[in-house]
Amino acid sequence: MKIAIIKERKNPPDRRVVFSPDACVALEKEYPNLTFEIEKSDVRFFSDDLYTDNGLKLVDDVSNCDVLLGVKEVPIDSLINNKSYFFFSHTFKKQPYNRKLLQAILDKKIELYDHEVITNTKEVRTVAFGRYAGIVGAYNGFRAYGLKYDLFELPKAENLKDQAHLISNLKEIKKELPNIKVVVTGKGKVAGGVKEMLDGMGVKEVDVDGFLTKNYNESVYTQLGCSDYVVRKDGKELGVKDFYTNPEAYKNNFIRFANVADFYISAHYYGTGAPFIFTRDEAKSNQFNIKIVADVSCDIDGPVACTIRPSTIAKPIYGYNAQTEKETDFKNEDAIAVMAVDNLPCELPNDASVGFGKMFAEHVIPAFFNNDADGVLERARMTTKDGKLTKRFSYLQDYVDGKE
Repeated sequence: MKIAIIKERKNPPDRRVVFSPDACVALEKEYPNLTFEIEKSDVRFFSDDLYTDNGLKLVDDVSNCDVLLGVKEVPIDSLINNKSYFFFSHTFKKQPYNRKLLQAILDKKIELYDHEVITNTKEVRTVAFGRYAGIVGAYNGFRAYGLKYDLFELPKAENLKDQAHLISNLKEIKKELPNIKVVVTGKGKVAGGVKEMLDGMGVKEVDVDGFLTKNYNESVYTQLGCSDYVVRKDGKELGVKDFYTNPEAYKNNFIRFANVADFYISAHYYGTGAPFIFTRDEAKSNQFNIKIVADVSCDIDGPVACTIRPSTIAKPIYGYNAQTEKETDFKNEDAIAVMAVDNLPCELPNDASVGFGKMFAEHVIPAFFNNDADGVLERARMTTKDGKLTKRFSYLQDYVDGKE
């Protein structure tokens, strides 16, 4: 079996890769029938020379490979007919901006496996960059805090080697932080990355009641699960499973945190029908205290009212004026500083690539050699080589046809 590591062609450039040179070599040793070919790339974090120095084959043409393995969306004009691809297509939620991409994949009779829908037998995602989004998002949030209040100036994450260097910088600026309260929404992998950074820099974790009612002589944070920031409209307490099953039966309960927090890090998953975390009207309240938002989840015009657009690695921060509902200078006194970069793991390409590769090697590669015994490949397969959607993703047909 021959797998190609393809060049990332989406703009802005993405330096991540699914497998580092070391990972490719290790997998070839573990699976004698597996070989890798590396498409030449001038943007990848690991240089072409690093791959060839490890005895891996560098090529201009990957059309003779069985599986083409990438990270971000492949531009339509770069797709090769009748091939099997793995990448993040950003189509399974019917994202309108990628409708043409899915149409082209079907037209070109490509078998698409989407990283975002790779799951185990319990339907839990096994391959993701979420942790790294949380790591970089938390760092960028503190960088935004320092810039807004002219307290300190952290270097950009993209200019630092790894997570350890990010944490080291945060430890340095912690002594310059006032006694702020940081609230985090989410309990998954993204929030786990955020927590690693807060704990690593030495911010004290406190419980919900203490966060809401006490004053502290140091900076603190609290981490919220959905039961902390939403309540059923009828007052019943039916648990987290009910929220996921019946999100429309709930309303937000976050404003009590917004009234005492200084800094908010959004690291939750937002599902269709769920209530917003806070609304534009709520942000207008005189009691609304948050002035820094690191929106790692980055749902535009969605649950975090001040996230009116994504920001970029080049310009990661913008201001939101709650009264006018318009963008403004983030340093303005009445502005909420918003960090809403939607490709955060790109700023930590070494750690993100190595970590993602370990997950892919553990959860996906075996399926190529055990006849997909656990259905890993079949659950992630969105399209077939005869130009059709698989049964699991047949709900996308109206989206493909332009009816939704």
